Parts: sequence; structure tokens; C-alpha cells
Amino acid sequence: MLSQSEKSIHVFVSGKVQGVFYRKSTQTEALRLGLVGWVRNLKDGRVECLMIGLEDKLVDALNWMGKGPARARVEQVDVRWGDATIRETLTDQTTFMIEATR
Repeated sequence: MLSQSEKSIHVFVSGKVQGVFYRKSTQTEALRLGLVGWVRNLKDGRVECLMIGLEDKLVDALNWMGKGPARARVEQVDVRWGDATIRETLTDQTTFMIEATR
């Protein structure tokens, strides 16, 4: 069996995704999947997220993000795949954090 290498995803989620515990729920799911990165609200009402980890775990996270927590109403998920070298830009390369709104 081939071992997977780490990849990254940069995600923008639109819909009713603020004020519904979307960031906290995303953090919980990312930590459960063993991913590192961050999630934050954007002033335009979207949520932005950067996740790094094994490709199958990132796919699981994307599937979850398309639904979100119970009170969320996700309309669109835009994703850009990349390599894991972006990990070097993280403040904390060992966990998944909620960042301040931008």
C-alpha cells in the first residue's frame, strides 16, 4: 500500500455560516481528523479555512464542511488544493486554531 503525502486545502464557505458555531465545529472536526491549520470568519459573511493533512482526511473534512453544524446552511464551498509546504507559514504547526475575523 502506498503511503499518502500531506496536502493542503484553502477553503471559502458561503451561506449561513457565521453565528452558528461553524468555526468551532470546524476546529473540532479538523482535530478529530488530525489536521492542522486555521479557520476564521470574513467580514463579507464567509468562512475561510486552511487545512493541512493526508488527502483522505482532507476529503473527509470537505465533505463535513459542505454540511457544517446543524444550524448552518452552506450554499457554496470553494476549494483550492495545494501542497503541504504552506505548513511553514502557520504560527502553530501542530494544531488547528480559530483565528480572528478578517
